[in-house]
Amino acid sequence: MSELPPTFLNVRQLTEYLHLNEKKIYVMAAEGKIPATKLTGKWLFPKVLVDRWLLDSCHGGLMTDRLILGGSDDPLLQAAAIRLTQQLRAQALFSYTVTGTTMGLELLAQGHADACVIHWGRAEESEVRHPALIQQYNSSKNWILVHLFCRSQGLIVRAQDQSRFEDPTTALDHNTRWAIRQKGAGSQRFLKEWLMTHSYPFDRLAVTNTAYSEREMVSMIARGEADIGPGTLSAAKEFGLGFIPVCEESFDLVVPRSVYFRKLLQQLFEFLQGPEGVMLAHRLQGYDLSRSGRLVWSSEGE
Repeated sequence: MSELPPTFLNVRQLTEYLHLNEKKIYVMAAEGKIPATKLTGKWLFPKVLVDRWLLDSCHGGLMTDRLILGGSDDPLLQAAAIRLTQQLRAQALFSYTVTGTTMGLELLAQGHADACVIHWGRAEESEVRHPALIQQYNSSKNWILVHLFCRSQGLIVRAQDQSRFEDPTTALDHNTRWAIRQKGAGSQRFLKEWLMTHSYPFDRLAVTNTAYSEREMVSMIARGEADIGPGTLSAAKEFGLGFIPVCEESFDLVVPRSVYFRKLLQQLFEFLQGPEGVMLAHRLQGYDLSRSGRLVWSSEGE
């Protein structure tokens, strides 16, 4: 009976598999250039991800016919993904899975996603906050950060309730039913920071539901399952709901250097910067695409 191949390779096994010396393997692992994890001080390499990394590093990339985005939710990006998928037909796969900011980064670090969209606070602080967040991951040594757009973030309510909930005292009344986002979502972080500005503890909110996407949040409020929750202007307008603006935030893309020039990703940038993307953003409301595609951060620039 033949022995099954190992799920994880140690340094010695990987040197034999790749025909490289151990010193080179250690350097690549430390710089995040190869899929790896460290356990009790020892490097381990998931073989399935190493194989995928090898394929994707071939000339032109053998994975160039697909692009998997994870991370934060956004109506404009969802709409762009749908339109690009329709344009590509059966030629390639463009997939956008909403996970929340931190889970998206974890999936990217493990090689389960090709890129991750994030938002983690006000736009004026994003060029400090976003690099600080992604540098918590060892793989960030091989990542770059690209700006997609700015968007209006605030509190979503039913239209008839907007005037009374514009008063934070009413919004924070113990009878107000809140819908919140999951742990690790950028909108959940936004909500906690808004509460801090009003010196109100998060655990005192009367929470009735947890939403795992923008659409689920607005759906809960539209159906009367909650009175208020964090979200974007575009999501609120799509459902005819009221919106209390709080801040502008930067919605950025974290992408490995090896994926950045992939044709499908460049098509996304071209769509957002082109007339169809600009028109779509204007119709959805609450977006600024003026700096779309700009490089925000690279580990090589540290």
